[in-house]
Amino acid sequence: MTTNHQSGYKHGAVREEGGYRFRVWAPRAKEVRLKLTAPGEAVLEMEAQAGGYYERLVEGVEAGARYLYRLDGEKERPDPASRYQPEGVHAASELVDERFAWTDEGWPGLKLEDCVFYELHTGTFSAAGTFDGVSERLHHLVELGITMIELMPVGQFPGERNWGYDGCYPYAVQASYGGPEGLKRLVNACHAVGVGVALDVVYNHLGPEGNYLGEFGPYFTERYRTPWGQAVNFDGAESDEVRR
Repeated sequence: MTTNHQSGYKHGAVREEGGYRFRVWAPRAKEVRLKLTAPGEAVLEMEAQAGGYYERLVEGVEAGARYLYRLDGEKERPDPASRYQPEGVHAASELVDERFAWTDEGWPGLKLEDCVFYELHTGTFSAAGTFDGVSERLHHLVELGITMIELMPVGQFPGERNWGYDGCYPYAVQASYGGPEGLKRLVNACHAVGVGVALDVVYNHLGPEGNYLGEFGPYFTERYRTPWGQAVNFDGAESDEVRR
């Protein structure tokens, strides 16, 4: 199957019937291979697509498998659109199953005028420093009158505790906090007690450590400066795919 690079197809590794489809934008690479690292190891060729994309459908692979992209036969890097980095920013990405047992079908949402925000740092709010640790203390926030928690940035960053503003995997939920499954459990728990969840997100820069995006494509620009890391190339040469 060939996918038009301008379609609505998701980046990263997405579950399909029978396996996962891997897709990465890497116009600076002449060749990209997919390296599956666990369970077992295999190196697979990826098909070059229009616009600098590479893609491959791998049948039989399941959630929990780990992988890297090998650029031009040398550098092995995590997926820029990784959903989970269980061993940190330099290690292999892990496939996730986006299906989840949501229990909040009756959640009505909140009107803005009814929101009392509490900015919350997951790593320090509880002794556990995790999403589950937040869930265990929600009753304190309800008693305080809070109706909306605003989570500090949870995109994967280096280390285990951090303000979150130098994250380098915007699609991956911080592993030390509990990863994507932990975040979903927290949302379920919040909605069960009438508390909404907002995310503090960072889309104008990525931190320096573990940031390999520049090896894949022209993601960054020197036209702007940020105190946290390289500014994203949203308006310079070759920025169309960066924006997408």
